[in-house]
Amino acid sequence: MSPTRENQSSKLGLQMMTVRNFLEEPHDFSLVLGGPIFQLFRRSHLAGDGLELVHRRLLIITLVAWLPLLLLATLGSSAGKVGRISFFHDVEVHVRFLIALPVLVAAELLVHSRIRPVVRRFVERRIVLPQDLPRFDKAIESAIRLRNSVSFEVALILFVYTVGLWLWHSRTRPDTSTWYSMPGGSWNLTPAGFWYVFVSIPIVQFLLLRWYLRLFIWFRFLWHVSRINLHLIPTHPDRSAGLAFLGKSAYAFGPILFAQGAMLAGLVGSRVLYRGKACCPSSYRSAAL
Repeated sequence: MSPTRENQSSKLGLQMMTVRNFLEEPHDFSLVLGGPIFQLFRRSHLAGDGLELVHRRLLIITLVAWLPLLLLATLGSSAGKVGRISFFHDVEVHVRFLIALPVLVAAELLVHSRIRPVVRRFVERRIVLPQDLPRFDKAIESAIRLRNSVSFEVALILFVYTVGLWLWHSRTRPDTSTWYSMPGGSWNLTPAGFWYVFVSIPIVQFLLLRWYLRLFIWFRFLWHVSRINLHLIPTHPDRSAGLAFLGKSAYAFGPILFAQGAMLAGLVGSRVLYRGKACCPSSYRSAAL
């Protein structure tokens, strides 16, 4: 065999070995397996290494956000006052904490199981060629660093307790006493209202904002991959140059849209029932928060 053919064979063998090693390595690229909150769930036995025990997280987080409201609103000293809007009739609260919140928690398992294999398909289908695997690995590592960032999650918490509270105060103008507030201003809260404003609402806001951050990480990762010289086939049967699997991955984020839509519907329903009018457009923009 000539030296040229030997060199070509050795290069081909090295490339095949690189692909094989990549596929065998446990490349953990998941949008949800990481960050201080995930580590906290693991240590408190609310999650496993692969997001197991989702039923525990659903139960605990929902009970922390909703059950104290029920107890404080129904057992409080002012719970039976005439003219107070009942906790049980507050559509927005029950939709937010009994429908949207569990969906936001359960969506992690769906996104993990649907998005994680998408990354591997870039290599399995040789869309990313062996010589470009180092750049592909760098894109994964960059996304993982953002996903595991402590500073990002701390910033989300600070945002929730500053901008989030300001948004709630700006759009809340109680005309009458409710189960969470009394006449005299938005901050004239009942015991149930303090838990509602400073615990329950921030939990939902944090989970929703964290999903927005994950979407940003995913789109950023795809942008980095698009900068690589991908091996695309214009005549591929999927009519997308071999990338049809990538478009279908967007369905994994459907529960996040459903949860946000449910919260908006709950807000509209509450306005219609208790104020006799629908929400103005400005309310739509802050409904999720």
